Amino acid sequence: MADLPLHDQGDFADADRGFIAKLSPAVVRTADGRVVWDGDSYDFLQEDCPETAHPGLWRQSRLCARQGLYEVTSGVYQVRGLDLSNMTLVEGDRGVVVIDPLISTECAAAALKLYRAHRGDRPVTGVIYTHTHVDHFGGVRGVTDGGVPILAPAGFLEHAASERVYAGHAMTRRAVYLYGRALPRSPEGQIGCGLGMTASTGTVSLIPPTLDLTRTGQEETVDGIRMIFHLTPGAQAPAEMNLLLPDHRALCLAENATHNQHNLLSLRGAAVRDARAWARYLTEAVSLFADRADVAFASHHWPTWGGEAIVRFLEQQRDMYAYLHDQTLRLINKGLTGPEIAEAMTMPPQLEQAWHTHGYHGSVSHNVRAVYQRYLGWFDGNPAHLWEHPPRESAIRYVECLGGAAGVVEFARRYIGENDLRFAAQLLNHAVFADEGNKEARDLLAEVYTRLGHGAENATWRNFYLMGALELGDGIVPATMDVTSPDLLAALSVEQIFDSIAIRVDGPRAWHERLAIDWHLTDLGERHRTTLSNGVLVQQRDPRAAAADLTLRLTKEQLVGLLAGKGVEGVEREGNTAALQRLVAVLDRPVPDFAIVTA
Repeated sequence: MADLPLHDQGDFADADRGFIAKLSPAVVRTADGRVVWDGDSYDFLQEDCPETAHPGLWRQSRLCARQGLYEVTSGVYQVRGLDLSNMTLVEGDRGVVVIDPLISTECAAAALKLYRAHRGDRPVTGVIYTHTHVDHFGGVRGVTDGGVPILAPAGFLEHAASERVYAGHAMTRRAVYLYGRALPRSPEGQIGCGLGMTASTGTVSLIPPTLDLTRTGQEETVDGIRMIFHLTPGAQAPAEMNLLLPDHRALCLAENATHNQHNLLSLRGAAVRDARAWARYLTEAVSLFADRADVAFASHHWPTWGGEAIVRFLEQQRDMYAYLHDQTLRLINKGLTGPEIAEAMTMPPQLEQAWHTHGYHGSVSHNVRAVYQRYLGWFDGNPAHLWEHPPRESAIRYVECLGGAAGVVEFARRYIGENDLRFAAQLLNHAVFADEGNKEARDLLAEVYTRLGHGAENATWRNFYLMGALELGDGIVPATMDVTSPDLLAALSVEQIFDSIAIRVDGPRAWHERLAIDWHLTDLGERHRTTLSNGVLVQQRDPRAAAADLTLRLTKEQLVGLLAGKGVEGVEREGNTAALQRLVAVLDRPVPDFAIVTA
């Protein structure tokens, strides 16, 4: 921190610029009274940074905790601090167009109400989804029931639905750690996640787009508001876009350039993002829009005003991702592995001097490993790592080699005394995985995780460490977010629905099952066949004529109902219904609360 421009208060001035009013109290509830957002719980951040937090992260959290309605420029407003993301409102001829309506319908409705209290009861005349992550579309039914234009980048619906359904249970469990959901909001506990404060826990919704944006330069007008789009697929999201409001000289950067270093691979899990493409899109944004914008805003954090400042911000963000990408590959080709490159990587001094390049949400360490993973995968080429024992079996052997559990704990205490908390955590993790009941090892590991968390500049690292410490002492914290809301299930294509069934087939239990089911989707005019053989559920559209064990005639809504466990009542059936029962019998149930810090 000593080399950082601590005297520079520019971000605080920008974060407060255009402030109109707060939501007071900053608490959002469901209809039955459950709290889904509590911005007031972060009031402690107004105090000086304590010893239990990294000063850089404390500063970032103080900025992110600011909440309320802000004017970005004439006719463009943002509600910040009422969810993980921002909601932007652009005033048109008849009403207001909403860009990225937050995660939860309850939070989106509260944000719209705050806007209307100060700008009038304008109807929502359009919605823009900038990309496929739930914090940018989930609250849409809090601002509209549909019947208005909804614009999104091409491929939006496929990716928005599939990410939360295919590996949704695992992602949701890990998100408990990412956001530190069970941690107290306090100087010792959760102080944000770098990108915002946390994710709301209300109702997730989705209304399908009415218009796909398919090319950079495409121009559309909604309610008299002209918009020019810049597609950025494969950067921060598989389908994403920037957009210029030319008549407002305002540039929306979605989540492609925010006031921190973002993830190339989220710690909750995701497909690895393309740092090379990300950097190139930022170069394109400068070329396309820099001389046409006086303010740049995003769906997280606060805006940047002034042409020179916008260019500097975008170019530094670009150089950050390009440097991570290119230097990782340079060192890959010198024979270094992911962990070795992560340890060796040092960012350029001019980038280190910029607050917005710091790893409050992503980090140099795990982003370098993401680049390595994208190009070379999990294997580092060392044969010793090709067929290692799984963690618990390895841990048992390591503990034996180190003289038993008592010996491991003794070594760990020595390394703690030398302030080598990283290796102490590795040792104690072996002790816990070898014997979950070893209370001394669990307590000591929780202490190490707590100290590592309190020293972390990265908010998500802090939350992971502190959640690990909490669960070692208190047990597993259940996930609270439903990964399969009705709107998300309805957004799945028929092929995605069958994919979501296929990944639940318990292969060994289904080895000897042979069955075929034909599905006639009467409302879509589609025919699909699913065939179970060798533990694999294969789907085929418009299959060749052949006998099936069972034929079902149903609507897509009824098919989604089957997936949700509603049964086949009202579905026209022909053939042996036992085939469906045999299929259901080999479907596995996800385990949403699996162990992370114990075996």
